[in-house]
Amino acid sequence: MSDHRVRDGIFECGNITLQSGMTLPAAKIVYRTYGTLSAARDNVIVYPTSYGAQHSEIEWLIAPGRALDPDRYFIVIPNMFGNGLSTSPSTATPPYNKGRFPRITAYDNVMQQRRLLREMFGVERVAMVYGWSMGAQQAYHWAALAGADVARIVVNCGSARTSPHNFVFLEGVKATLTADPAWAGDHFAAKPERGLRAMGRVYAGWAMSQTFYREALWRQAGYASLEDFLVGSWEGNFLRRDGDDLLCQLWTWQNADIARHERFGGDLAAALSAVEAKVLLMPSATDLYFQTADNRLELPHLRRGVLREIPSVWGHRAGNPRDNSADAAFIDNAVKDLLADG
Repeated sequence: MSDHRVRDGIFECGNITLQSGMTLPAAKIVYRTYGTLSAARDNVIVYPTSYGAQHSEIEWLIAPGRALDPDRYFIVIPNMFGNGLSTSPSTATPPYNKGRFPRITAYDNVMQQRRLLREMFGVERVAMVYGWSMGAQQAYHWAALAGADVARIVVNCGSARTSPHNFVFLEGVKATLTADPAWAGDHFAAKPERGLRAMGRVYAGWAMSQTFYREALWRQAGYASLEDFLVGSWEGNFLRRDGDDLLCQLWTWQNADIARHERFGGDLAAALSAVEAKVLLMPSATDLYFQTADNRLELPHLRRGVLREIPSVWGHRAGNPRDNSADAAFIDNAVKDLLADG
């Protein structure tokens, strides 16, 4: 994105104590901002990254006239720990690198993101946290932990706690990746190309719905055949990544739980009831692992929650509709309604 109002930065977190009790030394968050911070500092939208993604891969959602409009809002994308830009197994120094990289939770990410906003921009309260998938899990953590400092959140194809079935799906992905010959038991001794390609193929069956494949909607993304889609989109997506980084973030995803905090003692209902923000739950009707049913169970415990299901056959990817204008329009309209409310 070429705009004079786009800025890149690095927030030096220092040595941080993680929720696990381990230390992450010399931690840093790489971030990008879009738009201009208002004098009142009241136009901030936080847009956390999703699994394996970096800021440049999700910024397509930010554009004049869209819900994430840089002409109106100051949008901050903080890269999640483990994504290869912010501190990750692939960038950490011994003895905390590779297989000794400490476990990172969504809580750890959000606590440092709050510091970033406070220390770099003097921002205490945010207008909205928007997240898709793992980004949605972080949005939920923001709302549960920051109280009145978060006005709104969008939970797009995400949940407050990773469900057992979602956990099992990720176990299969992890087993596929670590079957690569380069797996050394706790890290990869070399780039696991075979495992990354296999991971992409397994993931493709979960991320898109049965109807998506039946109707050959991969053509809308510019692919000539199903095999072309599997190689070009899914194998290619994971081949860009570091295997140890992917495993790091996979653990974070599997263990996401807003109630995993001394304040809530594991009580999910109590954590949901503590959310003061307006919450837009926006699942996809055909998501195979972040199911609408999870959000329906959460909704009664939210003080100010609404659920608007995306009527899509694009599965989990309905929430990240770069190649799908109908779902993009649905999301834009729903988020604009949320921002206009109050």
